[in-house]
Amino acid sequence: MLLRTRLSVLAAGVVACCATATAVLPAQAFAAPPVVTAGSAPTTTTASTTTTASTASAGPVGPAAPTAPTTTTGSEEPGEPAAPLSPALIGATRLLEEPADAAAPAQFKSLAVQSCTPADFAALTGADLVAFIKSSTPECIDSLYRSAGADPSIFNQARMLSVAAALKDVAANYPGDNTTGIAQLVKYLQVGYYIQFYYPVAAGAYTPALTDAVTTALDTLFAGTRWRDVSENNGRILKEVVWLTDSANVQAHYLGVYKRILDEYDNTYNQFPQMRSAVNSVLFYPLWEGYRNKDFVQALAADPSLINSLADFAINHRDLLSGPHSVLDTNAGNDLAKFAGTSPAAEAVAKPLVKKVLDSAPLLSPFGTLYLYTARQAEHFNYGQCSYYGICDLRNKLISVILPNQLVCDNRILQAQSLSAAELATVCESLRKQDALFHSVSKDSGAIPNQYAKTVTFGIFANKADYTTYSWAIYGNSTDNGGQTVMDATDPNKRAVTVMYRKAWNVNDPARVWNLNHEYTHYLDGIYNLKGNFDTQSSVPNKWWVEGLAEYVSYSHRGATDVDAMNQAAKHTYKLSTLFQNTYTNSDSTRIYPWGYLSVRYMLERHPADVQSMLERFRVGDYPGGYAVYNNLGTSYDADFDAWLDACVAGGCYATGPTSLFDTTVNGATVSLNERSVQTGPGRITGWHWDFGDGTFSDERSPSHTYGAPGLYTVALTTTDDTGRIGTTQGAVTTTALGLPACPEQRADALDRNCARTGRSATAGNTDYLYVYLPAGTTTLKVDTFGGTGQAYLYYNADTWASPKAYTAASTATGTTHSITVTNPTAGYRYLGLYAATDFSGVTVTTQF
Repeated sequence: MLLRTRLSVLAAGVVACCATATAVLPAQAFAAPPVVTAGSAPTTTTASTTTTASTASAGPVGPAAPTAPTTTTGSEEPGEPAAPLSPALIGATRLLEEPADAAAPAQFKSLAVQSCTPADFAALTGADLVAFIKSSTPECIDSLYRSAGADPSIFNQARMLSVAAALKDVAANYPGDNTTGIAQLVKYLQVGYYIQFYYPVAAGAYTPALTDAVTTALDTLFAGTRWRDVSENNGRILKEVVWLTDSANVQAHYLGVYKRILDEYDNTYNQFPQMRSAVNSVLFYPLWEGYRNKDFVQALAADPSLINSLADFAINHRDLLSGPHSVLDTNAGNDLAKFAGTSPAAEAVAKPLVKKVLDSAPLLSPFGTLYLYTARQAEHFNYGQCSYYGICDLRNKLISVILPNQLVCDNRILQAQSLSAAELATVCESLRKQDALFHSVSKDSGAIPNQYAKTVTFGIFANKADYTTYSWAIYGNSTDNGGQTVMDATDPNKRAVTVMYRKAWNVNDPARVWNLNHEYTHYLDGIYNLKGNFDTQSSVPNKWWVEGLAEYVSYSHRGATDVDAMNQAAKHTYKLSTLFQNTYTNSDSTRIYPWGYLSVRYMLERHPADVQSMLERFRVGDYPGGYAVYNNLGTSYDADFDAWLDACVAGGCYATGPTSLFDTTVNGATVSLNERSVQTGPGRITGWHWDFGDGTFSDERSPSHTYGAPGLYTVALTTTDDTGRIGTTQGAVTTTALGLPACPEQRADALDRNCARTGRSATAGNTDYLYVYLPAGTTTLKVDTFGGTGQAYLYYNADTWASPKAYTAASTATGTTHSITVTNPTAGYRYLGLYAATDFSGVTVTTQF
């Protein structure tokens, strides 16, 4: 699961073939998924979290520290169980930024490749140091955040003064781009402040002389006009300069600059990703951190006009909230509400403006996210005015408005957005019956002593969109998932919560609540099987059990077949001994969920004594002992597990009744559906119902359907047998408007003449690489992308793998719809890259030549 976190403390305790052409492909700039051959285990695709919140430190802000890879689970998979979040400050969100040289590669291609270590800088001073910095790449200087701790002295004041003087010289004639090396100078100063803060003794003291020198250099830049250019090149520099004002702690001196940047922004900036980043740099760095600076607070009190600019920005740009740049608007609300608590003078100005923003953004409207961020900051920084704002006891207010339909179901509190009384009763009854199944599988002797959280709250949202928008603010869960359980059973003062949402086509889950029984199993497992808090429970590789049990109990309780697991079982991808080592960081969603189901089912059916031996250790907190039970089995069960998979696929793991199965064939905008469902046990299938995912339906057995627009759609088939039992299965299809066939190459990243590749995806900050071989005589290559969700930029390169760091043509418009046309290309390989400005999925790429 990729965490696009809005919570400053979210990281604390997150739980639960070959190409046919003969030419040689160049090495990719970033590792692309390798070709998976028969019998091999697919490589897990991982990505570090790139959206971060403001740190609690009062010092200069550096780049996010490298984090452990996170499992990409997709938008519908359950989230990892999690430890509950503290009621700490909700952080600002950072606009996802392109790499430092994304839009101006020509300015850096001429830079010589040179060594970039602290030792290289330590050998230089004065003009030699300045020349070396200018001749380095921005990436080189940025790398010093992570390596300069080895020799902080390279940022002593004498060196910093030399660089500040050089910055003043180049700032006097700033050309609006990086041809003078200004980016490297600014970055060096940024890093210096960061390193000196964390290594003050080794780096040496900084005196007011340095502050004066840096301020003089920045004043020189802002005295000109080119810093106001609306362009990618200037945006790249401006965002770094704004960051430097925060690093140097001179925010008070530049209130007018920040105000001008905010006031001059309009939606034409959105075609320039680096300009958007520059605007967000104001919101995220100096304005987010400025309240810690006494001079800034005093300056804001003396001239609060910046507060008016923030309010105007938040209200006038609410249209951003429905698109990929919503962070600009929510961060404006974040900062505005924070300023209301910085001083009485600021409060006097900000208070009515905060109220105005809140009133302009009603909950359950397209502007609801602005309300949430503004209200959370006002609650924290200006709580004395909560009655004026109408946000006292904000969490319960959100529940009353967003989740008004409630039912107490024994020790369960159901809080729902759209469930009727009858549907709430259906959910309650399902949970009651699940208890018995769980205990029959677990064979526990009751709750583990001193495991608290005996009451659990269910937050059930009407749809994915409202779940994503509101659940984090109410329950403190992450939302890049299909539901999540948040609990710490060792704390008697905390109630467990499990959060999820409904899906319209989902008739198999009670009251159409997606992952209801899966998440409830996590709660029960944490009370009856897994002693301790989340960190303790996660101290050994046991995710095969944690997620596999949740899947097994969920499907068994609902009398449903795990179709994904059956599809995977037929592939024999993993050995049981491999699955026993599952963690959230070494496994993708397929290995975690379908294969977790298979491993748990196998062990319960074939080796229940081993399961009980493991649980006996887990229940007393002996996780190494529990791990040893199955780890010591080694490969002894692998052969039997492999044979069991065959029996499973042959019908041994199918639920009694109908199992909905179908194949899809896509031709342009038309999808042909071939139903091949099976009936297990007595009876026969008598009814078929298709939900095409675009608001239309069919009761034909194997229909065709033409979509009105290209894109990614969820098709769901519900079958009914003559006893009334049902089975539901979903599948994703991507249609095109061009009627192009699928590309014939076996390799998934290979394109061909006049064809389409569907279902492309990548997590934020990563690039999905593709290539095409152009024969001699090709006059025009046209590449189009469309469909799916998220924000993807299209890059083209004639010589090497295309990415934001290496391209000769690009399209960076909003969304996933892009087009690039290249005329008179020579024969040979050509390269494409879809860069994930945010997570994207379901995108189609087509070629015409």
